[in-house]
Amino acid sequence: MSDLITTALVRLDEDLGNEKRDVIHALAGLVGGAGRSSDPGRLAEDAIAREGTAATGLPGGIAIPHCRTAAVDEPTLAFARLSPKVDFGAKDGPADLAFLIAAPAGGDATHLQLLTKLARALVKRDFTDSLRNASTSQEVVDLVQGVVGESPASGATTAPAAATAPPATGGRSLVAVTACPTGIAHTYMAAEALEAAAAKAGVPIAVETQGSAGSRPLSHETIAAASAVIFAVDVGVRDRARFGGKPVVSSGVKRAIDDGDAMVAEALRYADDPNAPRVEGAGAEATTGGAAGESWGSHVRRVLMTGVSYMIPFVAAGGLLIALSFLFGGYRIALNNAYGQIAVHNSLFNLPSPDQLGLSHVLFGSGFFAYIGVLFFIIGKTAFLLFIPALGGYIAYAIADRPGITPGFVLGALAGNLFGVQDTSSAPVSVPVTGYLGAIVGGVVAGLIAHWLAQRSVPSWARGLMPVMIIPFVTCIVGGLLMLIVLGRPIAWVMNQITDGLNNMSGSNAVILGVILGLMMAFDMGGPLNKVAYSFAVAGLGAAATAPASAPELRIMAAVMLAGMVPPIALALATVVRPGLFTVAERENGKAGWLMGASFITEGAIPFAAADPLRVIPSIMLGSAVTGALSEAFAVSIRAPHGGIFVLFAVHNIFGYVVALAAGVVVGAVAVITAKTVWPAETDIATV
Repeated sequence: MSDLITTALVRLDEDLGNEKRDVIHALAGLVGGAGRSSDPGRLAEDAIAREGTAATGLPGGIAIPHCRTAAVDEPTLAFARLSPKVDFGAKDGPADLAFLIAAPAGGDATHLQLLTKLARALVKRDFTDSLRNASTSQEVVDLVQGVVGESPASGATTAPAAATAPPATGGRSLVAVTACPTGIAHTYMAAEALEAAAAKAGVPIAVETQGSAGSRPLSHETIAAASAVIFAVDVGVRDRARFGGKPVVSSGVKRAIDDGDAMVAEALRYADDPNAPRVEGAGAEATTGGAAGESWGSHVRRVLMTGVSYMIPFVAAGGLLIALSFLFGGYRIALNNAYGQIAVHNSLFNLPSPDQLGLSHVLFGSGFFAYIGVLFFIIGKTAFLLFIPALGGYIAYAIADRPGITPGFVLGALAGNLFGVQDTSSAPVSVPVTGYLGAIVGGVVAGLIAHWLAQRSVPSWARGLMPVMIIPFVTCIVGGLLMLIVLGRPIAWVMNQITDGLNNMSGSNAVILGVILGLMMAFDMGGPLNKVAYSFAVAGLGAAATAPASAPELRIMAAVMLAGMVPPIALALATVVRPGLFTVAERENGKAGWLMGASFITEGAIPFAAADPLRVIPSIMLGSAVTGALSEAFAVSIRAPHGGIFVLFAVHNIFGYVVALAAGVVVGAVAVITAKTVWPAETDIATV
């Protein structure tokens, strides 16, 4: 491999233009002139495009235009000490030191790891001062090689170290995540700046860099011990759910680089503030990435939860839209292709006639609401068609990262027969539909194949093609054939047995199912069992979105939603009835529990369960089991997958809905009060 930088890639005290675009083109020309780029023009334009997402000027007169590009085969640095200085968007003025950092589109682990060391060095004053004082190009090359710590030609590859922090001596510690769109420079500079700021503040910090050189996710123990979390990111945080419930300071990477001291101080302030903003969710499980030393069981659970977590928004959006469509247009718009007739032949300026189409349940008998209801139904049904592919796609993503997404979506779409393949020569018969179970299997198959392919050694010219073409192409072929030829029919048989069993559930069997679902929803409040029950319900809802209100799938969705609402509300009620049994913090959490429970956010019960699991968890499980059983007994059904009391318009049998919820809340509250009274905690309760 070539060196990251050579004397041919260095210019000292040169005029490369008055605009950053001119400087980038000049530096790209250096890369091309040194034989390191086959297309300097494309390199320049890719760097300028990256510049458009966020300025690359940094405090102290530094600029680091950078990009991932197919115009280079190996990571390359070009450096210029500018005279005159050029504005790259830094708050403190123009830059006199400019590094153009070019990384190949496919990545290269060894060189990218060396680039991270350079990025960290750029926030250190002694390094930048040495660059300003260098008198020859060779001095600059030596300085860069010195900070990266080894010659790239050696070929040594060092895996990124696990992000850990020393024990917090004062009882407080921080964790952070840094990530920028390209994952080359700002990601690691922000990490270095936060580490330096935390050291200055005397608080331990562990930083997870989600960059191109790879990352070791923070361990569950490190996250659990942290007092607060800092997100310095310009892209989404992978596995954000791991940090659920932690006080959070969030910004772009530039703020961490510019003002890391303020971010650390703000995080420490939030750690002591019960009203500070917090990461949504429970934080009980990671969703992707996995921690060092993760067990096989935890890894499997994490992979499945990733798919479920990304699937849920498709179901939630689709379910609410379909529920609204039935509110506006009535359920008959989904029958006999009424929605198709209206969508094709009508518009806002040519509204349909509900009477002529036999639509007897349109809101106010209005053609406008019939038309809007049809549009909402089409949008919602489209979202539903995508949730099974999304389940497969993001399970594959959890295993193989981005190269797994496309084949995972394709195999998930095959599981749901998104193409609609069928024989219509007589009675229509489709290819086997394997549903959410097939999507899980397909996602795992796609992820494993893509992950295996990603580990193969390939020539340098093929590295950039691997994640965007070769891996998805080969995985779609191999995985798709496996699904269609080998796995489809057996999985479809299993799904048919599950469906038949579901359809046969009535009377006492349905009540027992409600009890089981209620227990699962309350046991871990957003954790794996809760998600399994919820996934079971929303998968059925997707299949029965247009079914009559008596459909068992809609009744299961109601039982799950009501059971999930019980724990936070029951505990909130208990804090009002017997406040002396709860700490001041728990009473404050109880105030929030009313709204969280009403919104179907079961995680609102977690602070209580974490503080007193042996008394709280069995109590709320009892309350949720009662609600699940009553919901099934009263034949309550719902067409919306989320929303709690805010989607009452989608509920069939509102009276039964209210009675089932109220009964479970009262039972749960009485149970927890009784448990805390009969078996009091050994520690004193703060009452002031």
